[in-house]
Amino acid sequence: MPSSPRQPAIGFVLACVFMDALGIGLIIPVLPRLIGELAITRDLQTMWYGLIMLSFGLMQFGFSPILGALSDRIGRRPVLLTGIFGLGLMMLIPAITHSLWAILASRIVGGMLSANVVVAQAYIADVTVARRRVTAFGKIGAIFGIAFVLGPAIGGILGQSDPRVPFLVASAVCLLNFLYGFFVLPESLTKRNKNPFSLRRVNPFAALMKLGAEKRILPMLIVLTIYSLAQGLVQCTWALYCEFRYSWGPLEIGLSIFALGASISATQGLILPRAIRFLSQRRLTLIGLSVGALSLIGVGLSVFGFLSAVLICTFALMGVVGPTLQGAVSRLSEETSQGICMGAISSLNSFTGAISPIIGTPLLMYTARHSDHAFFSGMPYFLSAILLLGALVVAYFSLQNHDS
Repeated sequence: MPSSPRQPAIGFVLACVFMDALGIGLIIPVLPRLIGELAITRDLQTMWYGLIMLSFGLMQFGFSPILGALSDRIGRRPVLLTGIFGLGLMMLIPAITHSLWAILASRIVGGMLSANVVVAQAYIADVTVARRRVTAFGKIGAIFGIAFVLGPAIGGILGQSDPRVPFLVASAVCLLNFLYGFFVLPESLTKRNKNPFSLRRVNPFAALMKLGAEKRILPMLIVLTIYSLAQGLVQCTWALYCEFRYSWGPLEIGLSIFALGASISATQGLILPRAIRFLSQRRLTLIGLSVGALSLIGVGLSVFGFLSAVLICTFALMGVVGPTLQGAVSRLSEETSQGICMGAISSLNSFTGAISPIIGTPLLMYTARHSDHAFFSGMPYFLSAILLLGALVVAYFSLQNHDS
């Protein structure tokens, strides 16, 4: 592919990721309220909300490698644009329906289509030389961080009078993104995978097994799995943890999440591109995991909310690990399999995100019951720190041949 269209294409793909993440972020504050208006009781509201959130995550898990593999075969552009357009339509349904079943169906299909972020990652891999992919994937992480900082804030403001308004705005954002991409986005795939498309080969389990069969990649997948699980535990417990232990209200919690999102964006967008110039990928991974584990131990021990907020922003420095290992896996994968490779990693992230609440919620009971106890109240973060220390050991002994 000629070099001239690459920069505009990368710019569009990053804009695409931002707008898709913004569209999803817009509905986060208002989805529980919308479901509450349609459900008869609080128990039904809780059941429907859990079902809708779980279905969205499971669809992302199942369809990430499928869309990635499809893009390896027919091209990135059609899969990416179809996903954006379909997601725009699915965002519209909750704004116009009064049926919880219709909302559930829209989130199921939306989960399938939102998995197209892996196609964006594969597109970036197509048009970026191997040595610069870590930085490129870091930019994607930074874009996500910015969008998830702005999205819920804007959605909360727009949904104050009517929880359906953010869905209309999210739909418009996605559809405008589609129109822009339709006229601007060139195809990036120059060498297509001609193997027959088979669900048996591209389902998430088969894709992960195939990727893990490569001895150089397997340790990275193990570290990525533990890293993602620890990160998911922090994300799903932070709000209630701060309420239980520090008696924080929505303002303090919201400001801390804003600071965390900003720190993640700064880490992946500003710090990572500079750090990768001076540090090997192995050393960068070890430093990131060490900082993350120490920060979480500090959060678990801290009796001061402000100190925990500072430490959780320090924890964001661990964000160098994901793009670093993802770039290494991409570099070691075949050119014709970038889509299914990125899809497998995305499925891994979706899976750990889905099981994190199952692990984190019982641990929060210790915080609720022992909010004044120096050890038991910090159980969610001590466990997360232990996971990261385990990942650190694996990385130390298994990634020694992956310096670059």
